[in-house]
Amino acid sequence: MPGCSCSNNSSFDGTSTAFKRAMWLVIAINGVMFLVEMIGGHLAESQALKADALDFLGDTVTYSITLMVIGMPLAWRARAALLKGISLAGMGLWVFGSTVYHTFYLGSPQAEAMGLIGMLALAANLTSVLLLLKYRDGDANIRSVWLCSRNDAIGNLAVILAASGVWASKTAYPDILVAGVMSALFLWSSYQIIRQALEELSDQPPPECDQK
Repeated sequence: MPGCSCSNNSSFDGTSTAFKRAMWLVIAINGVMFLVEMIGGHLAESQALKADALDFLGDTVTYSITLMVIGMPLAWRARAALLKGISLAGMGLWVFGSTVYHTFYLGSPQAEAMGLIGMLALAANLTSVLLLLKYRDGDANIRSVWLCSRNDAIGNLAVILAASGVWASKTAYPDILVAGVMSALFLWSSYQIIRQALEELSDQPPPECDQK
C-alpha cells in the first residue's frame, strides 16, 4: 500500500498441513507421557519425574494454543507466545519451590523406576524433536514449540542421570539437584520466548497493513 511502511516477517508461521500434522502427533505424545510420568513420579517418589511430567502437561496445553493461533495476524501469534513464555516461567518457579521444599525430604526415590520411565520419556521426546526439527527457526509462536521440545529431551537425559546418582548414592540429592536444573532451564527458555514475542509485538506495522 502506498505510504505504508510494512515489513514482511519471513519466519515460518506454521501455516502448512505438514506442520499441523506433526503438532497433533506431538500433542498426543505429550498428553500420554504426562499421565505416565506423573503416576510414575508418585509411585517412585521422584521430584525430577514429577517436574518432567508437569512439563509434559504444560507442553500439551501450550502446543494446543500454538495450533489455535496459526494463521492469525502476527500480533496474536506473538501474544500467544508471550502467554506460553509466562506459563513456562510459572512452571519453572513451581519446580524450584518444590525442589527447595523437598531438600528436607529424607526418603530416596526408586532409582530403577526413575531410569525406566526416564528412558521412555526420552524416546517420546526425541520423536517430537525429530518431527519439529525443520520448524525450529519460525516466529515466536512456532519457536516456543521447538524450545519446549528441546527442553524435554534435555530434561529426560537429566532424569536418567539423576536415577544413576540416586542408585549410586542411596540419597535423594541427585533427584533434587536435577529438578533444580530443570527449573533453571524452564526459566531460561521462558526468557527467550518472552523476549522474541515482545520484539515481534513492538515491531508491528500500522493497522492498515497486512500483519500476517
